[in-house]
Amino acid sequence: MPTVAFHTLGCKVNHYETEAIWQLFKQEGYDRVEFESISDVYIINTCTVTNTGDKKSRQVIRRAVRKNPDAVICVTGCYAQTSPAEIMAIPGVDIVVGTQDRVKMLEYIEQYKTERQPINGVGNIMKSRVYEELDVPAFTDRTRASLKIQEGCNNFCTFCIIPWARGLMRSRDPKEVIRQAQQLVDAGYKEIVLTGIHTGGYGEDLKDYNLAMLLRDLEAQVKGLARLRISSIEASQITDEVIEVIKHSNIIVRHLHIPIQSGSNTVLKRMRRKYTMEFFGERLDRLKEVLPGLAVTSDVIVGFPGETEEEFMETYNFIKDHKFSELHVFPYSKRTGTPAARMEDQVDEEVKNERVHRLITLSNQLAKEYASQFENDVLEVIPEEEFSDGLYVGYTDNYLKVVFPATEEMIGKLVKVKITKAGYPYNEGQFVRIVEDDLKAEVFTKEEAAI
Repeated sequence: MPTVAFHTLGCKVNHYETEAIWQLFKQEGYDRVEFESISDVYIINTCTVTNTGDKKSRQVIRRAVRKNPDAVICVTGCYAQTSPAEIMAIPGVDIVVGTQDRVKMLEYIEQYKTERQPINGVGNIMKSRVYEELDVPAFTDRTRASLKIQEGCNNFCTFCIIPWARGLMRSRDPKEVIRQAQQLVDAGYKEIVLTGIHTGGYGEDLKDYNLAMLLRDLEAQVKGLARLRISSIEASQITDEVIEVIKHSNIIVRHLHIPIQSGSNTVLKRMRRKYTMEFFGERLDRLKEVLPGLAVTSDVIVGFPGETEEEFMETYNFIKDHKFSELHVFPYSKRTGTPAARMEDQVDEEVKNERVHRLITLSNQLAKEYASQFENDVLEVIPEEEFSDGLYVGYTDNYLKVVFPATEEMIGKLVKVKITKAGYPYNEGQFVRIVEDDLKAEVFTKEEAAI
């Protein structure tokens, strides 16, 4: 049986796609082995979001070549899409496929075995108008399933290379989304995370269909889905209709990741972001009104070209006033090929780092404050893995990380847990009961009543 090994760099979408590519190999009778072992085929799924992403991708490619010089080395993903020639130039690379036509990978491998000629399968992503179906019936990780619903982005923010790596916005057929969601629930997943390159933009390219409708349809048509999470959504995509759906939903969780990038209108303009802070603040207020206890996490870029101390403080105060529950803070790093990399007045590294630390300190404080509201509450947690002896870790619907005594059998199930001690990065909890058992008990009593 031929073997294949995978290494994934970068985001959730890449991880989803690696699982999808593995399905293709599995159907062809391949056996999956660890990346560190000797394999017949190595697939490296690359990232290009920063220059470091490129560098890490190159290191991993070289590692695979050293591991087994006779193996077929196939490179895919965002860096492969934007810089195929650079990758083809690495000695030992046999096949390069970008962020489309992944289905052809197996054909290319067969072709390479007979012809022994390197293959560049990268096409012009900007011409692609159709969502490439990549199915994942189950994941190697057994607790939270990602479901990719769209591809590409039309925003062209000045710091970002991703539209060039992923192309323009393409939505997945809603029927396919619902079909796969049902397949995942049937495989035992309680929670589905909707993901994409610009997830909230879903439906912008469809006629008479949008994200709000998809959320509504998933809830109405997928039997047995307990939790639905949106991996990331832009403020501009949180329409009144989306808020309405969230308000009436029983499965959309109390957690939204809304990238802010900066809390200063002048910086947002230089970033070419599509909203003002006034609009962003108004959306947050509306959301917290319909979903009390909502956790809002966000991404922030610190030290964007030209960022003054005043602009930084606007960001700092906005985040503090609106009580975000956690931040991912990134110092701005120049991405070759983007307008921001060519801007004047790049911010000094020391200033950047000092601002990053101030924001991380604020984030830690806000995270503790957010968690403290839930001390002594009973929340639902899906245990993901063992944390230490007899203790397991999992997330609540509002994205609190909880550590509590549990057993191996509880992994992936919905469990009621009392938060005994709130904290950050994790909370301590006490197991109350498994939720599924409640359902079974109800069914049983109804049958008893019928006797």
